[in-house]
Amino acid sequence: MEQRVSLVTLGVRDLGRARRFYEALGWTTGAAPADDVAFFQAGGMVVALWGREELAADSGVEDAGGWGGVTLAHNVRSPADVDAVVEEARAAGATITREPAETFWGGYSGAFTDPDGHAWEIAHNPSWTLADDGSVRLPG
Repeated sequence: MEQRVSLVTLGVRDLGRARRFYEALGWTTGAAPADDVAFFQAGGMVVALWGREELAADSGVEDAGGWGGVTLAHNVRSPADVDAVVEEARAAGATITREPAETFWGGYSGAFTDPDGHAWEIAHNPSWTLADDGSVRLPG
């Protein structure tokens, strides 16, 4: 297996609400309003929104209904960009779980959850290279 992730699917309780939230953040999809899944191109990968029950059944897992131990991250080019994205998320209806601040690892980040409780970190890591296309490269 190659060391990469191609697609992340978020299980959502209300697809319309979730889609409106991500569209309010400026994300675009080619999905029709009646489609049962919405795909968003996210740099070199895809993020999908799909009904939580359907996703659990398709994955062969029991949905415990809580946080699944996964946090998504969006890296940006500066601390000011962290502040701006967190404010965009707030305006779109996110719950801000950690206001932007300097971190113990030498960066700057904030965190929010989307309407379905999916956790996002918005971070500026001065040790990582963020390419023009948004891809991230680790040092070394």
